Order: sequence, then C-alpha cells, then structure tokens
Amino acid sequence: MNSKIAVCFLFLFHFALYSQNNQNKNFSSDILGTAPISVTIGGSFPITGTFPALMTERVDEFISRIYAQAVDMTLKVTSDPDIYRKLKEQINNFALRGIKLKRATGEEMTIDLKKFRLNGDFAYNPYLKNDDVIIFPAYDISRNFVAASGAVNFPGVFVYVEGDKLSDVLDLVGGINPAYENVDSVEISRLSYDGQTQTNIKIAIDKDFVIQRGDRLRFLAYETQKKNFYVTVIGEVKMPSNVPITKNHTTLYEVIQACDGFTELASLKRARVYKRNTLSIFLEEMYNINLNEQPDLENPKFRNIILNLELALMYRMSNVVTEDTNYFNLENQLRVLIEGSSLDFRKVNDSTSDIAKYIVQSGDVIIIPPIQNSVYVFGQVLRPGHVTFINGKDYLYYINEAGGMGELAEDDEVMVIKGGSRAWISPLKDEVQIEEGDYVYVPKQSLRTLRSYILEYSVYMSLLASIAAILLSIVTISQK
Repeated sequence: MNSKIAVCFLFLFHFALYSQNNQNKNFSSDILGTAPISVTIGGSFPITGTFPALMTERVDEFISRIYAQAVDMTLKVTSDPDIYRKLKEQINNFALRGIKLKRATGEEMTIDLKKFRLNGDFAYNPYLKNDDVIIFPAYDISRNFVAASGAVNFPGVFVYVEGDKLSDVLDLVGGINPAYENVDSVEISRLSYDGQTQTNIKIAIDKDFVIQRGDRLRFLAYETQKKNFYVTVIGEVKMPSNVPITKNHTTLYEVIQACDGFTELASLKRARVYKRNTLSIFLEEMYNINLNEQPDLENPKFRNIILNLELALMYRMSNVVTEDTNYFNLENQLRVLIEGSSLDFRKVNDSTSDIAKYIVQSGDVIIIPPIQNSVYVFGQVLRPGHVTFINGKDYLYYINEAGGMGELAEDDEVMVIKGGSRAWISPLKDEVQIEEGDYVYVPKQSLRTLRSYILEYSVYMSLLASIAAILLSIVTISQK
C-alpha cells in the first residue's frame, strides 16, 4: 500500500476515533453516573492507543467495538474501491490468539478470543479493569501456524501459540465430527526448516501431546457415506418429490416405484434424466439454483427452467444456417447438458429391462413431461401454434391446419422435429410418422447477401484456426 495513504488513513482515523470516544465517554458517564475506565491497546492491532471502556465490558466486546469503529472509519476515509480493499486487508491482519492482558496490579494473563468464540468459555475472555493493557502478538499466519484437517468439525489454519497441545487444537476445530466413527488417531506432518523433507508421525489422540509451530494435523477416519443422496423427480408421476437413494445402487425402476408410478398423462417417450454433474453448473451459473440443496419442486422458476430446457434440444440436429458462432456454442452447451438423457422410459416398468436397471446418481433430475396431444407448427405459417394430434395424418395436414405456408416459406426445406429424440427429419426425403409432441418447422427462404457469405466464411476459418492451434499444442506437448 502507498505509505502516504496509510499515514493519512491512520491520522484521520485517530482523529475521528478520538472525537467519537469523547462522545462515547460523555454518553456513558451520563448513563452510569461515573467515568468509564481506561484501557490501552498495543502490539499488532490496526489501531493502538488508550481508549475509554466500561467495567461491564469483556475483552472481546471491547476489541470488537474498536475494530468496528476502524472499519467504519475506513469507509469514510475513501470511496476508491481499491484503496478501501487495501485498507480493509490491513485492519484485518491481527491475531485472536496469544493476546497478553496486563493488569495495573502486575497480574498478566493470556487471552484466546478464538477459543472463546468457538466454545464460549469466559475463562478466555475476562472482564476489563481500569488501566488494563492489551498486547496483540505479531500476526504471521503463513509461518506461525498450526493446521488441522480430517474428521473434525471446523478444519482450518490457526495462529500457533507457544505451548499449544493437542487439546488446544481440538478446541480450535470444535472437536471430532460425530459423523465419523472410530476416530482414535492423528497424523502429524512436520517439515524440516528448509522445507525440503517431511516427517509424518502417527499417534493415538493424546490431549497432552505438545504441538510444534508449523505442524499439520490430519485426524484420521474413513469418509462416512451416510450422506443425503437423492434424485429429483418432477412432472407426470403420482408423487413428484426428492427421492432418497443409496450411493451407486438405486435403479431408475426403484425411483419411479417410489413415486408410485406414472400418471395417465405421462409422455414416456419424451421423459429424460439429466445428470447432476452437468446440469448443476448450468443452473447455478444461469439461474442461481443450487442442486446441492434439495430444490423446491413447487417453485415455478425451477420447474419452468428445467422444462424449457427441452425446447433448446431441437436445434442440435437442425439445418438452420447461422452467420456467427451461436450455433457452435449452443451445440457445445447441449453436449454437456444432455449427458445421460437419451433413455427410453417406455420400458422402465419392466424391472428386467436395461433402462429399469439404470443406476441413478445423487442430484440427478428426472423429468416426465405431459402428453401434449398436439403437434406444434411454427416458422413460415400463417397461424403458428399447437394443432390437435390425429393419428395417421402427415405433415401437410398440420401445416394446412396452421393456415398454410407464407409467401416466403421454403417449402422444400420443411422439417419434422421428433418430440422424443429432437431429430430433424425431412418428410420429402424420408417417410415420417407424425406423433404427439412432434414439431413441424417451415423455414424462411434464405435471402443471402455477400456480407453473410463473408461472415459465414470467417466463422469457419476462425474455428479451423482454433482447432489447428489446439492440435499444434498437443503435438508440441507430446514431443517434450
């Protein structure tokens, strides 16, 4: 940080804090009918000096108040976000452990506010007395530390205090996590002074074991598999819900049975399974929906997002010509999103079928859409929309029911988009049986300009250049 900024900040802060403390002093004197006590802060704390306090205040309350005033003054010193961030980092660098409290009587004690905040033991947070001096140790968490991980409640890195024992570390991490069984040993990793070698010590959990500066403790236990495994089933099942499952052993058949089967309106050919590991990224980034938390099935936002995702799938097999990279980006996103979704649910009630034996994973989303009893006609038709499905009718019937083709329709490029597979099929080239939920798309005549050809050519060249660069990188790496 610029030294002039720091000096200016400290000067302004001390001036404002002095004024504020004088106001606090007068205010508290009126309330209590007596003058407040005087407490001094020294050592490595954002602000040092002598400040008024109350005899009813404990160390943590007093320090928190002074710290809050420091943060408040930081906001008043500058409106520049970069300077504020640097100032905030500066005032955050102080230790909560190894604090010395010196009394006017000569008594001295060690304060551990970190432990107090974790376990609420007031022995680590005594009342203040007049002329107390609070000395904060130097803060260097990168060197003066002890780290703990594994089967504990609050793993982390903590300030090391001379004389720390295993019992102190257990206090800092909130003890052993009760979800783990048979946690009776800890591995202690110690680096040499030059950091080049490491010694691992495995001991039984002995609370009196003395910890050294820089020790890294790993409380050993096999990972518990008692976790909240579930899949989300929405749509046309009798009991839509978040269904509890096992890890890697629950079948799709068992999940559907847990929902009491399908309703009469279920469209099994359009049902899909979305894998959590691909869908979760999309939902969190685009819609702030976290699949780590069981979704609210009654939330229209969640239902609409999942169901509308189906509509995007029709584009992947399309003959739509784009003049930019939108199509490529769409295809790449759908490649991730539709993993594991091409399952034929029409055989799921047969417990011996392959799909019935399909193993679901925690966080999967299963969508059972309703039967539409219609065919959707859109594009260059006069009345785009749903047309009632009649078995045996061809694509021309549905186009005529939608008002017929418009003047700019490309009649030799009409496409039938299958509702189940989302495949695009030309009815002029292949015999297509129209089914409920299918789409009929009538494209517009392509009025291409020289500019559109140039843009399309540039996109293709850009993609080829990117692929060439990737291949060159692979070849270069393989030759090393």
